[in-house]
Order: sequence, then structure tokens, then C-alpha cells
Amino acid sequence: MSVAVVTDSTAHLPEGFAERNGIRVVPLHVLVDGVVFLDGVEMGPAALAEALGKRSLVTTSRPTPAEFVKEFRAALAEGADAVVSVHLSRELSGTWEAAVLAAQEVGPDKVRVVDSRSTAMGLGFAALRAAGAAADGADPAEVEAAAVDAVSRSETLFAVETLEYLRRGGRIGPAAALLGTALAVKPVLHMSEGRIQPLEKVRTMNRAVARLVELAVKAAEGGLADIAVHHLASPERAVELANRLEESIDCPEGCVVSEIGAVIGAHTGPGVLGVVIQRAG
Repeated sequence: MSVAVVTDSTAHLPEGFAERNGIRVVPLHVLVDGVVFLDGVEMGPAALAEALGKRSLVTTSRPTPAEFVKEFRAALAEGADAVVSVHLSRELSGTWEAAVLAAQEVGPDKVRVVDSRSTAMGLGFAALRAAGAAADGADPAEVEAAAVDAVSRSETLFAVETLEYLRRGGRIGPAAALLGTALAVKPVLHMSEGRIQPLEKVRTMNRAVARLVELAVKAAEGGLADIAVHHLASPERAVELANRLEESIDCPEGCVVSEIGAVIGAHTGPGVLGVVIQRAG
């Protein structure tokens, strides 16, 4: 049985990863001063950073159910017997809900939708594991289970220059946003139960990098792990972080470095650094 894997653009898979692994990507929408762009197709990290630098009004929205219907039907028309669609946390976006509505229209017997409870490579690793299972001939239930298992073994951590962007987009509450206002501290956050939650605060981004390494080592639990580092407009610091992680954690595949796209970047702001740890099964 042939199973197609679909994800969304917030997975921020490194260039070429989706194509090589047969993953179909549905883009979210980025609105800049009211003009709509497709995330990763019509707007990337550089254009987003420029828009934020100009203090343009940047908002985001989910794909429509119709966009998912089109992708699901295309996958089936191209020979897939079923589709497993893996998406960012339903606590952060209506994307999962749009995919569920589309699955009901196309046929719930044909399409399974998975909530990754995360985003960025927390989502990306789940999609990659699902695609790997599909390539090995797994049936739809087994492909779905591979994605869910990957979710259970992943930890997503990140540090931002300010919580203002998360507050503006409603992705973190006003009380939590106070963490980032007092004394210009740098907040360290993580994904917990599908939500972005403050973890602690440090004084500088240098200390935030060191803390991300320490927390990642703890999350790896002393075993093998796949690692991804994300950033927006901070390539040098991302490479430094990746090098330190590779020195501290046994990651046979090396550390993947990927600049986040416009949707996630719009909510974190320039300078964000993220780490995703995927413990080996």
C-alpha cells in the first residue's frame, strides 16, 4: 500500500529534505500590511526580516481546508492509496483543524491527520519519520504511529531576543510576556503540551546559547539523537550553537541548521535561536 505524507510549511525542513523524502508541503499564509504571501513559496526568512525591520504589520493565517483538499486529492490521484498529514500544534494554529475538515471531505478512510504538538523541526522530524515508514511499505496506521512516536521522543527549546512578537500574535499570554520585559532578560522557552511555555530567563543571548546546550544535553538523555538548530537572521550564532551541540551530544547524522520561515519568524522575531532534540527510538 502506498502512503503519501503531507506536512505544512512551519516544519521548516532544510532545503531539499521534503523533495528527497517525498513529503508534500502545504504553505501557511503570511500577511504583510494586508498583502497575502505563501510561506516558503512567495516569502522567505530574508523578506520577513526586512518587513519586520521596517515595522510592517505582519500577521499569519492557516491554509484553507480547500488547499488541503487539493493536496490530498493530488496525492491520491498520483497513486497514493492513503494520506497521513502531520501538522503544527493545534494549540498554536488552526492548521490542524483545516486539515481535519479537508480529510472529512476527501474521506476519513483515506486521510489521517496528526497533531505534532510542536512546530519547526519538532514537526519536521515527525514528518520525516512518517515518510521513512511509508517508504518502507508501512500501512497508514503504521505511518501515523511513526509520526506519533517521533512526537513523543522530541523536545523543542528556543530563546528569543524579546517576547513582544509572541505576545502580539497571541501565542503567549500577557503575564508570561512580562518575563521578557523586566531588566531586558532573554527568555528561554519550550514546547509543552502543544503550547509555548516560558522555561527560565537569562541575562544575555550568550548565556541563552549555553543554557540551550545544557537543556538539549539533558533532553537527549545520554543516548543517540537527531538535532536541528533554527534561527532567524542569526547564522553565525546558529553555527556556534550547532557546533557546541555536536560536541556535547552523540548525533551520528550531525546537526541540521535551518533558518525558520516567515510564519514562525513572524511570531518570534529576528535573533531567535531554537533547538530540537529527537531521541533515537
